[in-house]
Amino acid sequence: MMIDQTTLQLVRTTPLFAALTDDQIECIKPGEVIDVPAGTVLIREGERYPFFLVVLEGEIRLSRTYDRQSVLMGVIQHGKYTGEVTFLLDIPWMATARVGKAAKLFRLGEEDFWRMLSTCHSVAREIFRFAATKMRNMEGYSQQREKLASLGTMAAGLAHELNNPAAAARRAAAHLRETTDKAQLLLCQLSKILTHDQWRQVAFAATEATERLARAPTLDHIERSDRADKIATWLQSRGVATPWDLAPTFVSADVDIAWLEGLAQKLPAESHADVLGWVESRLNLNLLLTQVEQSTGRISELVKAMKSYSHMGQPSLQELDIHEGIESTLTMLGHKLKNVTVNRAFDRSLPRVMAYGSELNQVWTNLIDNAIDAVDGKGKICIGTFREDDQIVVEVVDYGSGIPADVQSHLFEPFFTTKAVGAGTGLGLIISNRIVADRHGGEIEFESKPGETRFKVRLPLHRSTS
Repeated sequence: MMIDQTTLQLVRTTPLFAALTDDQIECIKPGEVIDVPAGTVLIREGERYPFFLVVLEGEIRLSRTYDRQSVLMGVIQHGKYTGEVTFLLDIPWMATARVGKAAKLFRLGEEDFWRMLSTCHSVAREIFRFAATKMRNMEGYSQQREKLASLGTMAAGLAHELNNPAAAARRAAAHLRETTDKAQLLLCQLSKILTHDQWRQVAFAATEATERLARAPTLDHIERSDRADKIATWLQSRGVATPWDLAPTFVSADVDIAWLEGLAQKLPAESHADVLGWVESRLNLNLLLTQVEQSTGRISELVKAMKSYSHMGQPSLQELDIHEGIESTLTMLGHKLKNVTVNRAFDRSLPRVMAYGSELNQVWTNLIDNAIDAVDGKGKICIGTFREDDQIVVEVVDYGSGIPADVQSHLFEPFFTTKAVGAGTGLGLIISNRIVADRHGGEIEFESKPGETRFKVRLPLHRSTS
């Protein structure tokens, strides 16, 4: 039913339709005016809505979900309109539209919307201009959100990766203090019992045990447990107060009962418990120091990877080894790769290339993160590099379910995403494509079938940097 003259005049007072002549108003007559109470959800993000809307009274609030958090994107008030982008791009709504204040809305169906654009050129010009501005603003905002989300993911992953070695180093440091105090106490007690020659025997034995520790073989859990039980029983027979606490250290040093017997035979019986405790303390100090070295070494590796990933303190455009960026990206994504098998097929002979390192790392992050999602965080992915003609090719392959054929043609469209609402901005591949194409003169291509998806990033080896 077409709107009456009174309502038609009300609609013509809005800026969009104010310039229409009496001959042109036919293009808006198929529309209708509706009253909508406050709080009504007109359409939810990710759904399709068959109407173009102009606000005559009240307001519509648009919000979008990012990382499970609702973000207000804008407020459509008197004279403003919305819904044109979804028709122009043939995409679902990118935001949830909720009536903030009781509203009177003019709405126009999709067929009538297209008819209006074809007959009312002034309206079409304004809608195209406004839609282009809106898309630029939306894309710019979403790009910043994408970068912040990526930064948040990296920070969370780095914190997770740093926590384990930091906690291990803290525990080892605490045990070092306890073990040092214990060794000093036993040393004082033994100084009252052992002669100078007996001390030489103990010192020699401690040195030998330390050397055995350095070259001790790796044992499986069952064999370690069996050896520890036997040594603990022997220690108990020699009056050691906590034999099951000491036995694992001797096992780690590849010290057996025969070796312990040989040491005990050279010393007075009353010194056995303290001597064995002191030798174990010496060995334990070495084990704890190794733990501290390994933990702090891991922390150092992570910090190095972070600096490599961000190219901290380095020029934006530089000659770099493409593999370093990929490896630092894998390190930064380590928390998401716990149950993923990563196969590397790198051609390490590839020449270095002039590139924006931190930007390329954003590309690797997007592609590898998508591959991890494709295998549900527990499958296999492959990352390869090779030279083809005058290009370096980086290939990221996942063995997930594949990309549906009807989705493939939309992958590089703005705001298109196959992830759940709030889980993705739909700009990861767009940003990656612009970095590769616009900043590096390369290209991204892909092919997908059930069980395998393959993305290739092609970077020219020689190009102008001006």
